[in-house]
This record gives sequence, C-alpha cells and structure tokens, in this order.
Amino acid sequence: MSAARCLLTEDQLLCSICLDVFTDPVSTPCGHNFCKACISEHWDTKVPFKCPNCNKLFNTRPELLVNTFISEMAAQFRQSPGDVLCDVCTGTRLKALKSCLVCLASYCETHLTMSGLKKHQLIDPEENLEGRMCVKHDKLLELFCQTDQVCVCIHCTYSDHKTHDVVPLKEEYEGKKAELGKTEAEIQQMIQKRRLKIQEMNRSVELSKEGADREIADGVQVFTALKESVERSQAELMDTIKEKQRETEEQAEGFIKELEQEVSELKKRSSEVEQLSRSEDQLHLLQSFTSLNAAPPTKNWTKVRVRPPSYEGSVRRAVTQLEETLRKQMKKLLEVELKRVQQSEVEVTLDPDTASPYLILSDDGKQVKLGDLEKNLPDNPERFDQCACVLAKQSFFSGRLYYEVRVKGKTWDLGVAREWINRKGKITLSPQNGYWAIVLRNGNEYIACAAPPVCLSLKSQPEKVGVFVDYEEGLVSFYDVDAAALIYSFTGCCFKEKLYPYFCPCNDNGGKNSAALIISPVNHTE
Repeated sequence: MSAARCLLTEDQLLCSICLDVFTDPVSTPCGHNFCKACISEHWDTKVPFKCPNCNKLFNTRPELLVNTFISEMAAQFRQSPGDVLCDVCTGTRLKALKSCLVCLASYCETHLTMSGLKKHQLIDPEENLEGRMCVKHDKLLELFCQTDQVCVCIHCTYSDHKTHDVVPLKEEYEGKKAELGKTEAEIQQMIQKRRLKIQEMNRSVELSKEGADREIADGVQVFTALKESVERSQAELMDTIKEKQRETEEQAEGFIKELEQEVSELKKRSSEVEQLSRSEDQLHLLQSFTSLNAAPPTKNWTKVRVRPPSYEGSVRRAVTQLEETLRKQMKKLLEVELKRVQQSEVEVTLDPDTASPYLILSDDGKQVKLGDLEKNLPDNPERFDQCACVLAKQSFFSGRLYYEVRVKGKTWDLGVAREWINRKGKITLSPQNGYWAIVLRNGNEYIACAAPPVCLSLKSQPEKVGVFVDYEEGLVSFYDVDAAALIYSFTGCCFKEKLYPYFCPCNDNGGKNSAALIISPVNHTE
C-alpha cells in the first residue's frame, strides 16, 4: 500500500467536481473517477448522463462501479500522519477512537460500540500496544517499581521485584504528572524571569545608546567650540603679529622717504657748493656763499631707529586665553556631569549598630558628630570601637549611587567601604584595606587616601561634598557641589562585595570641630 501511495500524488486523488480528495470514489464507463455523491448530484442537476471530464454522453444513466484501489489510496491521504487505524475494519480502515489494553487492539467509533468493551481498560489511540506488555511474563505493565524506577507486571512483584516498593501505575503516573506540572511551572517562571532579563538588558542597551549619543553630541559640541576657539586665537595672533609688522614697515618707509628727500636736497646743495667752489669770480663767490648758509639744516638722524616689535609673550598670551576658554568649558562640563550623577541619588541613613561609642547620631540618622563621653554600647562585630567612624544602613552591590554631605566648618572623612573591613582598633584608609575615601586635615589639607596618598589642591573649600559610585565601572568620585568641581576620582576599582557609605566627623579639637556631618537632600533645581 505504501509503495502504491508513493506512485500517486494528492492531485491525482482529487475529484474534478468538488476538487477534494475522493470520498466513496466511483468510476464511469469511460474510465473517469468521481466522488459518488458528486457525480450523482451532477447528473441530477446538470446535463444528464454526460461525463464532466471527457463530455461523453450516455443514452441511459450508466452504472457506477466502486473503485476499490482509488478508495484505499484516498483513505491513506485523508489520514493525518501518526493516526492510529482501527484493527477491526476491513477494506478502508477508519481512524481509531480508542485502544484497549486488555484486547491489545484499537477500535474506530463503530467497532468500539459493537465490541462491548465497557469493562475493558481503554486509552487514547496508540500504536505498538505490545510495548505495554511485560516481555518476560506477557502480562500488562500496570505497576511501577519505585526502587528500580521501571514499569512491571503483577508477576514481576513475585520475582525480581519481590522486596521492592511497588505502586499502581496510575498512582505513580499522578505523582509524576504532579511533578511535571511543578516542573512546568518552574520552567515557565524561569522563562518569564529570562524574558524580563532580556527586556532589562534591551532597556540597558537603549539607555547606553542614549547615553553614548548624548556624550558624542556633548563631545562634538565642546571640541567644536574648542577648535573654533583655537582657530580664532590663532587668527587673532597672526593678525596682531602682522599688524605690528605692518606698522614697523610703515614707520620705516616714512623714515626712508624723509631720508631720501634729504639726500636729494643734500645732493643738490653739494652740486651747488661744488660749482661755487670752482668759480674764480671773487664777487660772485662771496655773494652766493651767503645764500648757501641760509639753506635749512638737515635733521639729526643719530638716535632715530626702526626697532623691530617685540613678539615675546604673544603666543603665551594666546595660549593663556585658550586655557581660560578650556577652563570655562571644563566648568560647564562638570556642571552637566554633576547634574547627571545627581540623578543617581539614593537614600542614605546612618547605622547606629556600626557607630563608634564616641559618636552622637541624630534620631533621623542624617547627622553625626563627636560626643563628650564614650557611651556604653554592645561591642558587636559591626561596630567601630576606637576610630570615630560610622557606616550607612544601606549597602550597594551594583548600579550607581550618589549622596551629598554638608561638611562646612569641619574636619572630616568621607567615602565608601567594603562590607568586610576591619572595624576594630586603629584604621588605615586605603583601597587595599577596603576604603575609598578623601579626608580634610588641619583646616586646608585635602588628601585622597590612595596608595600612596595624594595631596589635593583645591581652589575653594567645599561646604557640601557629593559622593558618586558606579559599581560596574569601578569608579568613586567626589564633587564640590557648590562649585560644581571634581575633587578627586578613584578609577579602575574592582568591587566584589557590598559597599557602604562611610563617615567620620573626626576629633573635636577643643570644640573647633564640634559641627556635625549632615547627609543633605540633593537640590535638583540648581
């Protein structure tokens, strides 16, 4: 049958009237095939007894013959791949509705009704019912051995699986189905989480692109302005030098013209003197000599100089102007940068469980200062015992964070610290010890606690310090908020654990350092 099916295509099994695969195919005397219902209706309503294909006309209504071969071929094409066929049907086998585990046979709807199988175990149609039989005992596999995790028959429980944990197949089925349901739910949850992660990553890429486009636009704007400023300064420098050179040339030309005029007059006088000196007429010489003495005296050119202009400092002054332009551009960039990092503002409150016994914290956890006496507090592992330090309650393991601290009138330490820093005894601030901090000492000594420490030169004393951390970028930056100036940045940091904001109001210094460090809200309208 399958070989015959390979010889035919579905197009060859289509009725030319309904254009569908044959149903109850019959043949006319002229040899053409049609669905029985199609050709009967055609002859009832159209030209009687005429073949729709070859137009052969029959005198009487011809006898239609059942085409068994075409019928079987059509039935094969009508079946869906994987359909189970009825084992009882003869001729064209219909699609099975149920399979019986007792009879090990499959039945179509008609034969299922006729076979009286109500008390038999019926399942959805399935081929290879023999595979449900125990190969050793030829009995139905209706039990499950939980010890060996295999399906067994009733006889297996008396032999190979005698001492094993055996349950009905249905019980194990329901248990496994429940597990599958749970697994499916977990898988769906995992799928949902990953879809959300994909959305998050796509959004991150979008934000990154927006940030990149913004940075490119800002960079193009700044460097275009700098380029124009350089070109303008260069042009101004060239014009200044050329103007000085032109003035020098004009002065020299004026002097030369005047000198040439005097030379011309002197030559004329020289000629007159020479001519008079050759005269032998005594009276004429004496009379003419008087007129020669009346000639205008020549200008004294001894001290007259054409001095080349001084160009010393011209380029330096032009570069100084460029530096001033660059400084203004840097200030604008820092103002924009500060506003951007301020968008990463986070809530920060002080953690009393980490505070040194010498510190006084405000009730809202926003202020800290040094007290007069040491308080009697539990010496828990999180608490600083000797150094007057305190950490924030909030920790950060990813992303960006920004907060501002008012430091006016104080000596102070500010920064971030990793979770497992040493909090007992003397503390040395450095990245190697888990601290990224800057400090103020002796009123005007600003130090970045790097390795080695870096002395900072600031144009003004910050009254409010902004602290910014980009965890993934490995960046910790400190800003003078009021001046919109960058104080210092730790770059290339490698963070592998939680970070906590770190504060130290330092020693009281005889009351001169009694003010509190104050965690301040960010003013986004500035």
